Amino acid sequence: MRVYRFPIPASFFGMVLGLAGLGQGWRVATRLWAAPAAIGEAVLLLAGIVWATLIVLYAGKWLYAREAARAEANHEIQSGFVALVPLTTMLMAAALAPYAHGLAVAMWVTGTIAQLAWGAECHARVWRGGRDPLSATTVLYLPTVGVNFVSAFVGGMLGFPQWGAVFFGIGLLAWLSLESVLLQRHSIGTALPLPLRATLGIQLAPPVVGALGYLAITTGPVDLPLQILFGYGLFQGLVLLRLVPFFRGPGFTPGLWAFTFGVTAIATVAMRMTERGDTGPASVLALPLFAFANLFVGALAVLTAQLALRGRLVPRPA
Repeated sequence: MRVYRFPIPASFFGMVLGLAGLGQGWRVATRLWAAPAAIGEAVLLLAGIVWATLIVLYAGKWLYAREAARAEANHEIQSGFVALVPLTTMLMAAALAPYAHGLAVAMWVTGTIAQLAWGAECHARVWRGGRDPLSATTVLYLPTVGVNFVSAFVGGMLGFPQWGAVFFGIGLLAWLSLESVLLQRHSIGTALPLPLRATLGIQLAPPVVGALGYLAITTGPVDLPLQILFGYGLFQGLVLLRLVPFFRGPGFTPGLWAFTFGVTAIATVAMRMTERGDTGPASVLALPLFAFANLFVGALAVLTAQLALRGRLVPRPA
């Protein structure tokens, strides 16, 4: 029997989130501070290479390790990561937009249709009931909240703000409905096992990725809803900093990439708010947040590359 050597988990697409998010941040930095444009484009090119590689490997998983792929897609927690496939496809559309607008629109439409289909499937499973209460983790945000905020962000960027507003609404209401459920689970349920604790990094993403979507579908000066989203994102960041001892494990894990989309998004939001004339907290924090995002993503990229060179990045097939 043929054994597929690269049965990557869908969660590996989280690497693309951080790289693509950082690349978009550099594009804003180029406009705001005259930063070298080549840096952002190089980071986005790297994100594209990683994304294309993962797409091929993940397709191979469905072709040659279908049982493992199906088990992941049916798992109460891991199935949420499958949403990263269409989500990162839309982020690649945003990266391509200045070079091939038509192709970018096609990728956005494809990613949006796929995320809506998978999000409806995952949400329907929740409504059918029978789930283990302890399976309610921040991964639940991905198939309904994260993907729709990204659909809004990319749609607005590509010139479809009204469609973006629809997806922003889906993401916003899904986020508000899930937040209290997850808070209850984590406050009165047992602590997450160590391998899953890094998924709490996703908690930072909803307010700040939502803010990116809001910026993409609106114009004019910074308003109260945007400040609210940014402020709540800052608070979530402080909470996660306080939880650092809780996340620590024996050595580096690729699961830490779960933090990167939120980390890069909050920096980009601060820069975009500054671009729109903000003279308050966002303008003060924009540069420090952007510097931290670069250090954080850069460190994870180096550690991930080291793990790959040692042959310990991709799980070994059973």
